[in-house]
Order: sequence, then structure tokens, then C-alpha cells
Amino acid sequence: MRALLVTVGLAATVITARAEEAPAAGAAEAGEWISLFNGKDLTGWIPKIRGAAAGENYKNTFRVEDGVLKVDYSEYDQFDEKFGHLFHEKKLSHYRIRLEYRFTGEQVKGGPGWALRNSGIMLHCESPETMTIDQDFPTSMEFQLLGGDGRNKRVTGSLCTPGIHVVMNGQLEKRHCIESNSETYHGEQWVKAEAEVNGNGIVRHLINGKEVISYTQPQYDPNNAHSKQLAEANGSLMISEGYISLQSESHPVEFRNIEVMILDK
Repeated sequence: MRALLVTVGLAATVITARAEEAPAAGAAEAGEWISLFNGKDLTGWIPKIRGAAAGENYKNTFRVEDGVLKVDYSEYDQFDEKFGHLFHEKKLSHYRIRLEYRFTGEQVKGGPGWALRNSGIMLHCESPETMTIDQDFPTSMEFQLLGGDGRNKRVTGSLCTPGIHVVMNGQLEKRHCIESNSETYHGEQWVKAEAEVNGNGIVRHLINGKEVISYTQPQYDPNNAHSKQLAEANGSLMISEGYISLQSESHPVEFRNIEVMILDK
């Protein structure tokens, strides 16, 4: 993840088509785990890939095979900075999300070195409709997912912050990426990732059941032009709700068992 957002006016695109079978996360009872992924198709999910309109699944980047949601580059000749995100259609505020992920195969040609075995779960995202056409990353908190390179320590579950700041240890934190204290996971093993998000309160990242980082008070960066627009539309710098999205950053990755639990406010 790099700290780059294109700061032009908010997109006016509105997506009106919603599949009838979309998972009703917003209607779930508090404390109940429900699936966001039906294992068959992308019902309830909206792609937004750099250079393409919201809703366009450029080169079939996001696909479902054998009951697994995949980020796949088999139709690409070159990455060409086509950073992408797959948004679940329901806006959430107080919730837990959990899933399993693994990196597979080789990075697509032209992918940046930092994006090797790199993906993420974006929390409290802006909507895909407010992203600009050439915007790399949605304004959000990134629960960064990293795979080991087979040799070196490379923690996962860290925090990156495109367009926002958070509070850690009582201080406003402006660093773009802050490392977790997780283990390193090499190879193509499945890893369990879970986040607990409490509106504008505490947010926790867990890897294989262990908390690896926490922070609170996510807020728009007032010095970022795009974030400033979002804050004005929100009526506050503080971020209390948003969308969930999964990243495509040039390395094939697979997701399964994607579930959410609504929490009491």
C-alpha cells in the first residue's frame, strides 16, 4: 500500500443494480455470524479498479472458482497500476469481520516490488461511487495482509491509512503504515484474519486468533483534498461507518469463509 490518492472531484456514478440474492448483512441479528460470500459468484460485491468505472470487473480480476473468491491476473499481460478493490454493498458501523486468505502463484508482470504477496481488508471505506476514476486506494483503514517471502520476517495484520489518521497510545498517528506484532506466514498456507470495528471507537486486528494491533478514532486527513471532500460530505472529520473491501494489488490471492457479525452499539 502506498500513500497516493488522486484528489479530483468526487465521482458522480451511481450504481443502482443490486442482485436479489445479496447477503443482508445490515439485517443480521447482533452477535450472529453471517456469510458475505455465497461461494458461487460475486453477488453483493462491487469491483472498483483503477481506470475503470465502479462496477466494472476489469479483465475478470475478481472471480469465483471452486467456492473460493480469487484475485486473478491470468487475463493480464502487464499490471499497469490497475490497483483494485472489491466492495461489499452494505455499509457497516459496529461489526466484526473474519476470513481466511492465502497468496498463490507469482506476481503479475509490472507489479511493484512492495506489492509482492500483498493484499488487504479495507475497513470503514468510502463507497466505490465516491472514488475517482484513477484513484488507487479508497479512503479507509487497511488491515494489511502480507505473505512471507520464504526467508525474511514479514509481519501481517499491520495498519495502513490511505487518506486518514488514527489515534494510538493517546497520540494522533500520521504514519502511513504501522507494523503489527504478528508472526510471518510463508508459502501458500491459509491464514485467519479478523477485525473488530467499533464505529469511531477501538479497532482491533487479529491474526489466527491473536490480537496484533489496535487503534481508535479513525478520522479524515484534512490535508488530503479528497479526504477533505469526504469529511465535508460527512459533516465531521471523524469516521464512524463505511464499507468493507478486499484488495487486488498485483499478486494472486484467495479468500474464503468471509463472515461478518453485527455488534451492539
